[in-house]
This record gives sequence, structure tokens and C-alpha cells, in this order.
Amino acid sequence: MLTKKVKANIIKEARLHETDTGSANVQVGVLSRRITELADHLKKNPKDIHSRRGLLKMVSKRRKLEKYLNTAEQKKAIAPRRNKKQEEKKETKKTSKSIPSNGK
Repeated sequence: MLTKKVKANIIKEARLHETDTGSANVQVGVLSRRITELADHLKKNPKDIHSRRGLLKMVSKRRKLEKYLNTAEQKKAIAPRRNKKQEEKKETKKTSKSIPSNGK
């Protein structure tokens, strides 16, 4: 069971800005801590099937959040390249308009 202090420390480490309490980074941090605690519980109590199901659900949710974070990081990496290409296209359009034709 996570105490308020432990959870606050996890949030403080994983947050993106001062008031961030629910971003994917924070959720992954909190889920990871809960998973480790529940895994320890299941080592001591191997017949606790209901808790095992909860563990599997948490692992699945964490995996989905990590997948989302990976795709979001890739999009952030691609976005500056797209902006540069768009700016280059705009510059070529501007330069082609400013070049005078042979006046016929």
C-alpha cells in the first residue's frame, strides 16, 4: 500500500511541471511502485489469485502508457523536422514570386 508521502515523492520525481499530478510519466511511476509492492506480496502469498489478476491489469496499463510515451516522443522528434520542411517550402515559394520573369 502506497503511503501519501511515498506517492508524493514519486510524483515529485516524475512530474513534468510544478502542478503535474496525472501525466503519463507520473502514472507510470506510481504504477511501477504499486507493481513492485504487489509482486512482493504475491511472492509471500502465491495462492492470492485475485491480487494476481490486479497485478496483470496494472502491468498491462503501464505497458500501454509506456507505449504512448514512446510514440509521443517520436512525434516530438518528427515535428521539428516537419516544421523545417514547411519553412523551406514557404521560402522557395517566396523566392520564386520575387524573381521577375522575362516580361512578355
